[in-house]
Amino acid sequence: MVLKKSEPAINQQLALIQCFATKATQDMFATLPVIDEPQKHLSAAVSWLKRAHDISLDDGVSWGYSLKGGWRTSYRETSGYIAVTFFNLAQQLNDNDSWDRAVKIARWLCDIQNSDGSVSNTRYSSEGIVFDTGQVLLGYVRAYQETQELCFLQAAERASDWLVRVADSSGRWTRNTHLGIPHVYNTRVAWALLELNALKSKPEYLQVAYANLDWGLSQQKNGWFDQCAFTADAAPFTHNIVYALRGLFESGIIQKEQKYIDAAILGSEAMLAKMHSNGFIPGQIDSSGKSDESYCCLTGNCQMAVLWLKLFELKGDRRYYQAALTSLQYVMSCQDIQTSDLNIRGGIKGSQPIWGKYTRLSYPNWATKFFIDGLLMLIKTNV
Repeated sequence: MVLKKSEPAINQQLALIQCFATKATQDMFATLPVIDEPQKHLSAAVSWLKRAHDISLDDGVSWGYSLKGGWRTSYRETSGYIAVTFFNLAQQLNDNDSWDRAVKIARWLCDIQNSDGSVSNTRYSSEGIVFDTGQVLLGYVRAYQETQELCFLQAAERASDWLVRVADSSGRWTRNTHLGIPHVYNTRVAWALLELNALKSKPEYLQVAYANLDWGLSQQKNGWFDQCAFTADAAPFTHNIVYALRGLFESGIIQKEQKYIDAAILGSEAMLAKMHSNGFIPGQIDSSGKSDESYCCLTGNCQMAVLWLKLFELKGDRRYYQAALTSLQYVMSCQDIQTSDLNIRGGIKGSQPIWGKYTRLSYPNWATKFFIDGLLMLIKTNV
């Protein structure tokens, strides 16, 4: 017996095929949308991110929209730091709706926290993952700072205590990691630990954070990193690299440790040298500086813009401001804010072109999140 597909399912497939054909044609022939004012790009991106929140069946934020299957279920890891972005939107734009969303997401993240304090990715297993737990920890901490509700502080402490327990004898995260291997980008988890430590200090938080930050430093060569990719044998995406650099930078600022800030500057300078005049940054760069120029990881562009703007604030070097502006303008040129397709209007693709290696054929929620972060900083800087 052959079962016929329902009409809604057929219509969805046809819509996905049409969307793919349109975006692939645009990318193949470089017919990119025209750049508008940053505020218009920001507004479209915020609308898309709110749509990703609304479309979920729970209070988390959808992983994003895929041309291979439509909207996906909530993604715990990135919902953690998306809550931070919604709080920032509320603060900078007086957007009460964003504040309400941030609190709703944070409460959901408390609900899905494992009994041992960890956060897992149910796509893989119920076991806690270091990186996912760290990103949700950032959301817990910010939610407590915003609301002063004890439940968020308690969730943050449980998550941090778990991160300490699963560290190895040297304090490093070598287990409960993606694919069971260490990753330099877990400096971003160290940053989250230090955020909580600033509120409720424990010696073991500092010990574990420093162990992973120092190991990250040991893997840096001329600005680039060994052991920074998702898999052991691959060159890291710029997304991974800037995760590592941002973790080092923020940790250095919190602890007033210049060596971590210097490492972030070294990597930022190396990335600046790789950026093309139009803002394109190669999608993958290995520890020797060899890059894959066939595509751009747009998420990495956005993350790098945020870090360059932070360095501009710290050092006053206009090169960093200009680099951030150019990088974000490239992403703006890849963002479609005119299409009638609400699934993609305002969203940021994983890769440019859309068939690039990073989250191929998809609009992951964190790409739009970091784009919003970058534009908020750019508009606030207003040079």
